Amino acid sequence: MAEEINTINSDKWIDSYADYLFNYAISRVNNSDLAKDLVQDTFFAGLKSAKNFQGKSTERTWLVSILKRKIIDYYRKINSNKGKAEVRMNFYDDGENEGNWLEERVPQSWDNQSEKNIESQELRDQIEVCIDNLPEKYAMVFRMKTIQEFETEEICKELAITASNLWVIIHRARTQLRKCMEDNWFNN
Repeated sequence: MAEEINTINSDKWIDSYADYLFNYAISRVNNSDLAKDLVQDTFFAGLKSAKNFQGKSTERTWLVSILKRKIIDYYRKINSNKGKAEVRMNFYDDGENEGNWLEERVPQSWDNQSEKNIESQELRDQIEVCIDNLPEKYAMVFRMKTIQEFETEEICKELAITASNLWVIIHRARTQLRKCMEDNWFNN
């Protein structure tokens, strides 16, 4: 019996997965150009490591796992202190306070962080209230897909619904959440 060879069809990646991967990336980096670059890097890395694809998952799942690593690498890179140039910032030109600060040791702004934290908590609470006011199935699907980040296939199998039904539910849930937030948060 011949050994089955798992092959990928990279010629169809852009048409089949680019939008999904872009939406996945943009929701995590909130920068369109960066999201496009990360997707491009994902496709390139996929091509380079195509021989490692074992077929234990779908191509999309495999590409998403590559993209996740690209996003993690991006955040590690920007949060790393390694390789940062010491940039000196001059705050005072004369007098006893004359001197420079290293950029990474500059005091943080003294804005009222506690007010921001309270407002963020109030916003989270209002979103939870709005989600709780959704029909039970809408709330469950919305939480699974958007908050817990379950894959579409997993949700469909768990709830015995079709993918198109799932997306209709997500759309309706978002519409109702938007209305609830507009009525209870943004118009106050």
